[in-house]
Amino acid sequence: MPLPYENSTSGKRAIDEIQKILRAFGCSKFATGSDFETGEIFIQFDHRGRMISLKASAKGYAAAWLKENPYTPRKHCTKQEHELKALEIGEIAVYSVLRDWVKGQVTAIEIGVLSFEAAFLSHMMLPNGKRVIEELQEKRLLPNLSNV
Repeated sequence: MPLPYENSTSGKRAIDEIQKILRAFGCSKFATGSDFETGEIFIQFDHRGRMISLKASAKGYAAAWLKENPYTPRKHCTKQEHELKALEIGEIAVYSVLRDWVKGQVTAIEIGVLSFEAAFLSHMMLPNGKRVIEELQEKRLLPNLSNV
């Protein structure tokens, strides 16, 4: 079964759509970038003085793609080339994932299903530069659900 978004073709088009959605939603700032070390793609935006930072792992997507499309000697490439292809697919796909997630969250806010805080709280930037979710994880303030 194909992995969702594996046939996405344009990360740039998805970025443009995210920016258009957020601008219409009233956001005043927008940025995007990559952390080459971690393989994370990020978008940041400001909505009424609240800075939001969303991250998605291209390496994580690539690992999922490789699980669905494992390397075999029958491939017309080396294992390294196959893994590079997976990362390239992941780098494009995660922008489409982020676009659809942002579109869904903004729509949910606009129709009253969620408040802005409910939709984006964990991704809000704190004065120390961390996202709320990162601070909660670092301080071990989240319940351990693995024992449930």
